[in-house]
Amino acid sequence: MNKTMKLPVTMYRDEDGWYVVECPVIPGCMSQGRTEMQALDNIREAMQLCLEVRQDQGLPLVIESREIEIPVYA
Repeated sequence: MNKTMKLPVTMYRDEDGWYVVECPVIPGCMSQGRTEMQALDNIREAMQLCLEVRQDQGLPLVIESREIEIPVYA
């Protein structure tokens, strides 16, 4: 039976118009794509590979992530 994990990703467009996606709870796990859909497909694959490597190396699959609240002055 396969397990699933729901993990956060961040996405932004770089200066060349590519979508850059990162999973902040998997150190070093990044990908990109020409479209949002392509970038999301690519990060899914990258996340799976990164998790396999971390598991093989005996590392925790993910690192802790927290949210903090800060004032924003506009």
